[in-house]
Amino acid sequence: MIAHAPPIVLDFEEGIDRKTLRRLRERFLVVNRQRWERAHSSLTYRQQGVLAILPLVFHTNHPALPGYLDASCPYGLSHYRPDTATVSAARRLARTFSLRDEGKRRADLEALFLMGSPGTVGHSVTSDLDVWLIHRDDLEKPGIRSLERKAEKLTEWAASFGIELHVFVFSAADWRDGRQHAEVKGENCGSAQHYLLLDEFYRTGIHLGGCYPLWWLIPSEQEGRYQECVNRLVDYRFIRADEYIDFGAVPAITAIEFLGAGVWQLYKGIEAPWKSILKLLLVECYAQTQEQPVLSRVFKQAVFSGVTDADILDPYVLLYQRLEQWLTEAEAKTRLDLVRRSLYIKAGLPLSRAGVTTGGKEPWRVRLLRSLVAGWDWQEKHIEALDNRHLWRVEEVSSLRRMIVSELTHSYRLLSKMARDHGGQSAINANDINLLGRKLYAAFQRKAGKVEQVNPGLAPSLAEENLAFHHQSEQGEAGDGWLLYRDLEDPSDAFWQPVIRRAGNLAELVVWCYCNGLLTRTTRLNVRSGQGVASISELREMLNALVGFAPFPVEPAEREALARGVRPLRNLLLINVGVDPQPHLAERGLHKLSARHDSLGFSGGRENLVVTIDQITLNTWHEVSLQHYASGDTLIQCLKNVLASVALDPRAIPGVAVHSHNRGHGSAIARRVRELFGDVLRQFFAGGTGPHPVRYVIEMDRRYFLLEFNGTEPGFLVLESRAALMECLAQPREEYLPIVFDRYALLDDPAMLAACRASEPNSVQVFYRVRGERLQIRVIDERGSLFGWSQLAGRRRYMLTPLLRFLENLIERRTLRYSEMPVAYAGVRCYELIASDGFWRPEYRPQAETGAALPGLEVQAVGVQEGDDRVRFDLYCGEQEFTVLQYGDQLIPAVAHYIYSLRQSGDRYPVYLTDVHLPHDLDPRVYQQDIQTTQYLYYRSVLETALNRELEAFQ
Repeated sequence: MIAHAPPIVLDFEEGIDRKTLRRLRERFLVVNRQRWERAHSSLTYRQQGVLAILPLVFHTNHPALPGYLDASCPYGLSHYRPDTATVSAARRLARTFSLRDEGKRRADLEALFLMGSPGTVGHSVTSDLDVWLIHRDDLEKPGIRSLERKAEKLTEWAASFGIELHVFVFSAADWRDGRQHAEVKGENCGSAQHYLLLDEFYRTGIHLGGCYPLWWLIPSEQEGRYQECVNRLVDYRFIRADEYIDFGAVPAITAIEFLGAGVWQLYKGIEAPWKSILKLLLVECYAQTQEQPVLSRVFKQAVFSGVTDADILDPYVLLYQRLEQWLTEAEAKTRLDLVRRSLYIKAGLPLSRAGVTTGGKEPWRVRLLRSLVAGWDWQEKHIEALDNRHLWRVEEVSSLRRMIVSELTHSYRLLSKMARDHGGQSAINANDINLLGRKLYAAFQRKAGKVEQVNPGLAPSLAEENLAFHHQSEQGEAGDGWLLYRDLEDPSDAFWQPVIRRAGNLAELVVWCYCNGLLTRTTRLNVRSGQGVASISELREMLNALVGFAPFPVEPAEREALARGVRPLRNLLLINVGVDPQPHLAERGLHKLSARHDSLGFSGGRENLVVTIDQITLNTWHEVSLQHYASGDTLIQCLKNVLASVALDPRAIPGVAVHSHNRGHGSAIARRVRELFGDVLRQFFAGGTGPHPVRYVIEMDRRYFLLEFNGTEPGFLVLESRAALMECLAQPREEYLPIVFDRYALLDDPAMLAACRASEPNSVQVFYRVRGERLQIRVIDERGSLFGWSQLAGRRRYMLTPLLRFLENLIERRTLRYSEMPVAYAGVRCYELIASDGFWRPEYRPQAETGAALPGLEVQAVGVQEGDDRVRFDLYCGEQEFTVLQYGDQLIPAVAHYIYSLRQSGDRYPVYLTDVHLPHDLDPRVYQQDIQTTQYLYYRSVLETALNRELEAFQ
């Protein structure tokens, strides 16, 4: 191999000759041959066959060769003549293969190139093969589509040999006009880095067959007048135009293109940082040193100068040398160290374990990499640490991650500034920058509750063979936190071992270990819970729940998901981690069993068995977060937070999985919590819309929780007793809100549950139930407010007449007052609540006797607002008037005495008000235009109770 040859100088002014041009082309082909051999040697024997026959499968359209599509697929590689080795490789795949003489048929394909890392020190076993297939400019679209389908079939075939092959199909004219689709791969940035990609192609491309790059023949110093030089070569026939292909020159690269390339590399570098860091820094270097030539021109100038040594011209060596010079001048030692690590790891060559070939020589990549490392002053221990990346623990990865995050964040801020400065001209718009920011945020941003991912492609695995979870009290520390150790043969060794991580609770520590790959199903566990009850079996159950919830590793979010706002994808609720609710109740003497098996109202004490909750959420950006609920009404807090997150985007309701360890009725607790969340979510977000206007009642821990939304914000009202609940349900509303009871709420009053299920808007409904001599009445008014009471039943025919007379008077007054009223207000519907086969239902009971005469006086009340938040009433008994002004606090006794005086001796029956008028300023702070039916019923009940109490005193 000739490493150095005399310089070649082409003077387009003085004259050039064909012999010199042929010698120049041969010099590039010498370098090309070395790179092809190096790329070939880096593959396995079976993979080498793939590379060897690539030109042949496009040159011929033989049915026995891989990728064959149909007889109409374009084929023929210009000026290509396969050698004996290539034909032999084809015959190993297809014994019947033979070359056919195509005569003077015009080739459909102009050239085939391999580009990127193959044949360089940066090529590793994980590197892919990017191939440019160049068709003639006038090829019809059906032919182009056939070539693309053939390329897809070849990709599948190569994958069977362990090769990731990408074939990009376009023409030279497409490239020059910016219409190519090379290297788009999911992020549509290929056209935004046209010249940077061409720069990479010229310095890394390996010619596999067809026409040669015309760029080879234009001296670097003449690239400013590239087209003029090309025209001279072609017009004066110094070259045969059909032997060359022209992609154009690499002019000064604009800031706009730096932005496009930087966004793309940074987007990819979040998951695979080593290669992207090198390219990101090269983009930044180009942008800050535009007076220096790009690397493709450095490469070409070296070949013109007589350098043909593949080691010297190795693209990654040239890249590193440029970055080293730039960072050294900038005194950026930390960034330079990161560049060296990135190049070393990208190469994938463990120098501390590298051997020699059978001939006693080091492989060329080992030799070249070792020569580079020799100038870096690395100690042997440092090299061994990088070589043993598979043994890295979480501490080493976390330290390196900080460097990676710092570099990627620096690049993002630089790109953001460039976007602001050149946004109007950029091919990368604000959405792309925003998308990149979201991806960075999802991968690296710290926020409350988020489970930090410490290994973004830095080490193959962080799995631990042994992990020990110790409560702080085991180490003599105060508090409820937990400590994580590895490899503790004896618990007492914890005093001498470093703590891997601390966490405020056990679930947080377990989730962090799982999401970062430390904890697997093969990890041996040790648990020391102090006074707690956490156990190895509980941790194993948690691990199984996590595996089903979000399989490790958590894959990065797709571009489409990042383009939309973040929302929860699914939740996992871990109930009572390390807590036994039974002893928790036993301390309070509440552990005895009864017929009540509801986990939220367990046993005779109606106790809530949900003590703690750890809510794990996976969102659409594939962030995992954990929120711990350990005090107060934990279940209600968790439910409220889940509902609030769903309300922001109810189109897709997140799944809710629940797990509880089998101690202390664990399976029953999990089932009950799962049912509750499912029921509530369905009520408020059925049909993928909402939140729907509903009041949802949950009975738990001898209390009642009333849930309703204010816009998109859920709120809970805690009611300490049944009386407080009924008072709350009677309150006026601004709009109709039905009342929905949880499946275990108010099971001792099934009749009321049946009444609420039958509620309808804009209607006044009376539900009654006869129980011996008592009559239970519940009225649900036009806005869903509920008012109930109990009274003597009396004669069944007339037992509802006073109430219905009162309601009809009220509706009549409304009808007269307003010109337009809903039809539903025209009357009152009555239902009797009856039980059949254990199921309660309302049956409609028409009331035909509401107009019948009632014994006694017509008693009416007219409210007076006195300005002190208190409503007082003037009462009218027939034609007799009793006013507040006249009687003051003695009004009720005076009216009761008057009624008593009119009754015959021994008559005992209650007083019923037939009409109540209320002022519209019941609350002095507001003017209530429409007073609800239940408000009238409330004041009617208050006045009737007071009058009947006074009457009983006279009797």
